[in-house]
Amino acid sequence: MIVEIIAIGTELLLGQIVNGNGASIGRRIAEEGHDAHYQVVVGDNIARIASAIREAMARADAVILTGGLGPTQDDLTREAICEATGRPMVFEPKVADRLRERFAALGRSMPASNLRQAERPDGSVQLDNTKGTAPGIALEHEGTWIFALPGVPEEMETLLEDEILPRLRRDVEGASVLKSRLLRTWGSSESTVAEILDDLYGPANPSLAFLASGGEIKIRITAKAETDAEAEAMIAPLEAEVRSRLGARVFATDQDTIEVVLLRLLRERRWHLAVAESATGGMIATRLTAVPGASSVFRGAVIAYATDLKTTLLGVPEQAIERSGVVSESTALAMAEGAALRLGAEVSISITGSAGPEPQEKPVGTMVVGIGTPEGAKARTLHLPGDRERIRTYATTAALHLARLGVTGFWW
Repeated sequence: MIVEIIAIGTELLLGQIVNGNGASIGRRIAEEGHDAHYQVVVGDNIARIASAIREAMARADAVILTGGLGPTQDDLTREAICEATGRPMVFEPKVADRLRERFAALGRSMPASNLRQAERPDGSVQLDNTKGTAPGIALEHEGTWIFALPGVPEEMETLLEDEILPRLRRDVEGASVLKSRLLRTWGSSESTVAEILDDLYGPANPSLAFLASGGEIKIRITAKAETDAEAEAMIAPLEAEVRSRLGARVFATDQDTIEVVLLRLLRERRWHLAVAESATGGMIATRLTAVPGASSVFRGAVIAYATDLKTTLLGVPEQAIERSGVVSESTALAMAEGAALRLGAEVSISITGSAGPEPQEKPVGTMVVGIGTPEGAKARTLHLPGDRERIRTYATTAALHLARLGVTGFWW
C-alpha cells in the first residue's frame, strides 16, 4: 500500500518546530511494509491543505494528515478535508458531550471554541483521543483512506497505533514487511563509502541507502518480503558483503550509537571515564549522559572554557600553554591527564580548538582531541569544515570515536 504523509502547520514551514511527526509516522509506515513516496508540509491555509490532500489522493492508497485538529481559528484540517472531498461538515453531539465531561472532570469550564472539535466531514468516523481533546478522523473517500491525527506527538502516536495502522492492515492484500539494518561507520567520507559500495547500489531488493549525519556515515540495508524471517535472510548476505568491504569503519548497528558503544566498552573493562572540554562546552558530556546507565562508568566533566581555568581546574602548566598555545596537542594531553586525576577515572577525553567564527591561535576548524587510557595517551589534531556548530558537532563525534579506538587498543 502507498501511504502519503501531510504535516500541517505554518510553524513547521518557518522552522519553529521540527517535523518530528512526519519522521515518526514514516518510520512506522515502513515497519508495517507500506511504501511512502512523498511527504508534504503545508501551512495553515484551507485551499493549500485541500490541494495537498487532492494531490496525495491521486497518487496514494492512504493519506495521513497530522496537525490542525485543535479548537483555534488556525486549526483547519477538518475544513480542508471537506473542501478536498466535496463533503459537508456535520456536528457530532456525542463528541461534544464527551468534551464537556472531560473539562468538567478537570474542574474547568469549556470554551465554546472547543465545540469545533465535535465537527467532522460527513461520512467520516471520529477516533477517540484518550490523550487529549482533539478526536482523530478516518474517512474512506472514493477508494482512498484519509486519516487526520492531532499534532501533539503523544496523541498522534496513540491514535496511529490504536486506530490507523490496524485499519491499514485489514486493507492490505498479500501483506509484506519492510525490514532495515543500519550499519554505522566512521572514518571515511560519504563519497568514499559510496565508491566502495558503488556496484551494490541500485533499485534492488534488498537496497542500499547512505545517510550522513554528525560526522558519521550510515548505510541502511532494506529488504521487503512476506515475513520478518525472509527479510532478515535477504539482508544477511548483503550486510556481510558491506562489512567485508568497509572493515573497521563499521562500529555499530541499528540503535547502537557511538556513545552506547563507548560506554559498553568501558563497562566491560571496569574503567571509568572523565571528560575535559573547552571548545565544545559540554557537548561530549551531554551525549554521554543521554544514555541511560551512563553513571556506572561516566565520572563527570570539567568545562574549562577560559584559558586560566585550564590551569586552575585541570592543572595544565602555564609554561606549556605559553610555549605551545591552547590549541595544541600538548595542552589537550595535559587536559586529559588533569581530568582523569581530578575525577578519578582510568580513561579521559579532552578537546580544545578553534571553532570560529574568528580564529583562535590556529585556523578555524582546527580541533585537538586528547585521549588517555591505562595503556597510554595520544592526541590528534583535526581539521574540520563548516560553521561553528558543525565544527563542534563533528569534533564531539570524533572525540568519542577516538576514545573508542584508544579503549580498544587500536588507537588511530
